[in-house]
Amino acid sequence: MAKNYLIFGGTGGVGAALARIVAKTGAHVHIGGRDPAKGNALAQEIGGSFSPMDATDPQSIIACVIAAGPTIDGLVWAIGSINLKPLSRLTDQDFLNDFTLNALGAVQAIRAAVPALKAADGTSSIVLFSTVAVRQGFNAHASVAMAKGAIEGLTHALAAELAPKVRVNAVAPSLTRTNMARSLTANDTMAQAIAQLHPLQRLGEAEDV
Repeated sequence: MAKNYLIFGGTGGVGAALARIVAKTGAHVHIGGRDPAKGNALAQEIGGSFSPMDATDPQSIIACVIAAGPTIDGLVWAIGSINLKPLSRLTDQDFLNDFTLNALGAVQAIRAAVPALKAADGTSSIVLFSTVAVRQGFNAHASVAMAKGAIEGLTHALAAELAPKVRVNAVAPSLTRTNMARSLTANDTMAQAIAQLHPLQRLGEAEDV
């Protein structure tokens, strides 16, 4: 029986790359995203399915989990933000918005999906996304680093709580060439300067992640 995977943020750079890679294994991929045009086109391309969803709306998240089916072999929360401002310009609402999008949404998705994840034949998997900025301090990253730091704490806690039936891991990339990061990567000089900070001497691509 083909595996069934649910990718939230499947219309974004990393989510779409992952959806294509997973579909090539013969698995079914259900995509949750805010762009119906992109989502439906990608679902048709890979032979998967799509649900429009709003990462800040719990009911929308739950509906996407239900649409994925009664058994889920893997769940990915590939939704995030890059809200780079110095502390003096960050409002309480900025912090709340980033936390809701990055961390609370992941909690709501996982909580709704646990029965389907535990119903999988074998060990199912959850993959979340942090950022290298959590462990390595950068200017103007206070809000996103706090939100992604919550993801790392959540990963450790749920890995213990849901074991051995469900594995929980987080990936913490550095700057990656996606539409979300375009404001940082569009300037070649800035992009090259950031690339030089990495041992590979280049920025990440969605497929790398």
